[in-house]
Amino acid sequence: MTEQEQREQEQKIQMVNLARSFYERGYSVGGAGNLSVRLDDNRILVTPTGSSLGRLVPERLSVVDMQGNWISGDKPSKEYVFHLALYQQNPNCNAVVHLHSTYLTALSCVEGLNTDNAIQAFTPYYVMRVGKLQVIPYYRPGSPKIAEELAARANTGKAFLMANHGIVVTGSDLIDACDNTEELEETAKLFFTLQHQSIRYLSDDEVKDLENRGK
Repeated sequence: MTEQEQREQEQKIQMVNLARSFYERGYSVGGAGNLSVRLDDNRILVTPTGSSLGRLVPERLSVVDMQGNWISGDKPSKEYVFHLALYQQNPNCNAVVHLHSTYLTALSCVEGLNTDNAIQAFTPYYVMRVGKLQVIPYYRPGSPKIAEELAARANTGKAFLMANHGIVVTGSDLIDACDNTEELEETAKLFFTLQHQSIRYLSDDEVKDLENRGK
């Protein structure tokens, strides 16, 4: 096994383990959700269509090139198209997580959200991890319009709430994307927990201070 093949095998095992962790903690049910990670400049590793995040097998993970050609493994998720859109438009995007996690999916069904930022910052961790949460209009799952919307926003943020659907989160690697997703789901949980409370939101200056510390 070459060094590159060894590295790719490690990435497959990491994806299986992280996906299973999501499933076992209730972030994903059935065959919902998909993950991907950049293997190199022209290929991504992505979860197969209809697969459960709790029952993935390293050897059956899909490999797709940046032109959308299926190279190896099982047939890729039909949503790999919007993963590709993010990779193609943002060279700093090295991994993508898409989940129908409970609190973020609930949030995606709320009317009247600020489409520029669905959750006003009230914890520093939300700001440091994702910064803001943009809202993508509703399209049926698998619609090419989702890829178009994400491509247009690929360089404007790390997290995107798909109306009446779920969440898409990017990262510098798969662990980073997963950590960002977990922080975001916890923020959404806190958002609903505090619905009937008087919330102290972070001021613009406090948000800017956190953003500057991340540069």
